[in-house]
Amino acid sequence: MSESPAPGLFLPAVGGLRGTLRVPGDKSVSHRSVLLGAISDGSVAVSGFLRSADTLATVAAVRALGVEVEEQGDGLLVHGSGWAGLREPENVIDVANAGTLIRLLPGLVASCPFLCILSGDVSIRRRPMARVLEPLAAMGAVVAGREANTLPPIAIRGGALQGITHRMTVASAQVKSCVLLAGLRAAGVTTVLEPAASRDHTERMIRYAGGRVERDGLADGSGAVRVWPVERLHMQALAVPGDFSSAAFFVVAALLVPGSHVSIENAGLNPTRTGLLPVLQRMGAAIQVEPEEVVGPEPAGRITARAGDLTAAEVTAAEVPNIIDELPLFLLAAARARGTSRLRGAAELRAKESDRLRAMADLLRALGVEVAEYPDGMDVIGKPAGWAGAGIRSQADHRIAMVGAIAGAASLQGVRVDDLGCIGVSYPGFVEAFSQLGGVCRAEAFSERPQAVRL
Repeated sequence: MSESPAPGLFLPAVGGLRGTLRVPGDKSVSHRSVLLGAISDGSVAVSGFLRSADTLATVAAVRALGVEVEEQGDGLLVHGSGWAGLREPENVIDVANAGTLIRLLPGLVASCPFLCILSGDVSIRRRPMARVLEPLAAMGAVVAGREANTLPPIAIRGGALQGITHRMTVASAQVKSCVLLAGLRAAGVTTVLEPAASRDHTERMIRYAGGRVERDGLADGSGAVRVWPVERLHMQALAVPGDFSSAAFFVVAALLVPGSHVSIENAGLNPTRTGLLPVLQRMGAAIQVEPEEVVGPEPAGRITARAGDLTAAEVTAAEVPNIIDELPLFLLAAARARGTSRLRGAAELRAKESDRLRAMADLLRALGVEVAEYPDGMDVIGKPAGWAGAGIRSQADHRIAMVGAIAGAASLQGVRVDDLGCIGVSYPGFVEAFSQLGGVCRAEAFSERPQAVRL
């Protein structure tokens, strides 16, 4: 069954989820490979590129800026010509639902002497943008946005930039990346002070292309990231590893569904992305990680997970940046753990594709799990015996819909998800992969009321 706007019923995975699979390419790395490839001096071959709604919006964006991008097998060939090859777009660039794109692209064009206007879907037009527009303005770009420069659509008219020191109040890889990309063309050193370490895909790729980026500070805490201006970047061919965020759904599914044993090959193992793994291991999860050889700046390997009992754990504010996209999965795992799990410092979840804290609180309550919601987190009182079933609303959020799928596989009666179409934003083929491991999904009218299910 392929993704569509129709609802679906995810049935209990009787006998467990078993097998080996590869998940699609990493979304964050795919975005950055196109953006950095667009300003590279020469063509860049990108294999393993994720073709999803979000990343294809990035391909369309750089094409609108005059960059040729060719399809090439399972990847792309990005014909970069440096910043000099970028051209003023003839129309507003539509980022669709891609939050990474609307926050990174302004940094890329901030030094270009032309106007660039970005907008997107309803969700994107609610994304806070002052956090990227303010540092760009301080560097010398002319910026504007809706509601006093805080919301999209946004406009950037680039020009000569000056390096700054920018202090972030909330750790954000997107904001950091925007400033670093602008800093590649700014006079002097540009420094970003982050309260906690955030994912470092942009820094790795800048180094891989010959740029200079350094970080001082604790590996898992606050620090200063500095970037120096460059005349040119020249990026080698690279292979995009499997998206850890996508792999994480099947890791957690294997932990929660009795009888499961699942391996994911070529999964990204960037330590600034895999914060979920040590949290799950603290909960007693049976997880094994084996590194593999890679081409490019990102580590990858095999992750194997087996079903087992879990105990409650706490995720602190310092851990949140490296687990931000996987926090809904932590909350689902917590719902089956013995004891009360706690999450704090995650207010950023309220500014994602949906208010993910509220969406997860609603989802867990629908499953009969007791939770206490806070402005920046949640307490989850685990229910080791599991849940019968439910109907859950995804809020048009791909990650909430996939959490619903995993909850259904681990249920006694099945979980209905109101919208499977949104899953294509990050994981086209999710339902097929779920089925490959032994999961079952069937088309069925959505209802939030419990219904008898014939297994």
